[in-house]
Amino acid sequence: MKKIISYNLNGIRAALKKDFTGWLQEKNPDMICIQETKAQPSDIDVDAFKEMGYESLLHSAERKGYSGVAIFTKHKPDHVEIGMGNPKYDAEGRVIRADFGDISLMSVYVPSGTMGDIRQDFKMEFLADFQEYITGLRKSRSKLIICGDFNICRLWIDIHAPEKHEDMSGFLPEERDWFAGFIETGIVDSFREFNDQPMNYSWWSYRAGARNKNLGWRIDYNLVTENLKPILKNAAIMPDAMHSDHCPVMVELDF
Repeated sequence: MKKIISYNLNGIRAALKKDFTGWLQEKNPDMICIQETKAQPSDIDVDAFKEMGYESLLHSAERKGYSGVAIFTKHKPDHVEIGMGNPKYDAEGRVIRADFGDISLMSVYVPSGTMGDIRQDFKMEFLADFQEYITGLRKSRSKLIICGDFNICRLWIDIHAPEKHEDMSGFLPEERDWFAGFIETGIVDSFREFNDQPMNYSWWSYRAGARNKNLGWRIDYNLVTENLKPILKNAAIMPDAMHSDHCPVMVELDF
């Protein structure tokens, strides 16, 4: 059994000051996928993770203090792929992949479109190119675990007051249409295999006490290809972790 956690830390250095390593030691996942490290490799104390048995796989943005993804793993990968072969996105540190036998694990950070039309257009371009990348990858790596912050609520039950958010980035009809199409290619939303209830969120605004009132969005996912569904054993959201405006999401697979 392998326990995998995905967590947008909104800055790994800030999270480390909130005893992120103590929390990680307690939860003890086999692998943890991080988004928004907001750090260069030299800024990250990899020794702290090494002491817990984790190898650090890092892909930082060229711009300092921005974006960045990582995988910390207790199992040595056979191969690590930095980026998705597109300089436009790879410069922002958005995708990293580690191969373990015939299974590949990815940490993905989809761009946010909340800063205006230019970034929203960039987000939609990324989504289209990411889908093309995954389609091509599946020809040689058919078993994928795609973890990360997608900055999209898939379903109406994935956001509080959905009727008020249809014109907001993260819940736009075209974003949900993209996600529906992605799922239709044979991708499974692991959390929804085990929990069909509303009010399960992974991100809350820092404004107006949104987290205490549970006025949230579910934008963080552990997605798996359909051929891994038989070994899917559990999935959950972990809202008690308080290192970020996001919380971790967990999946367990028997491999």
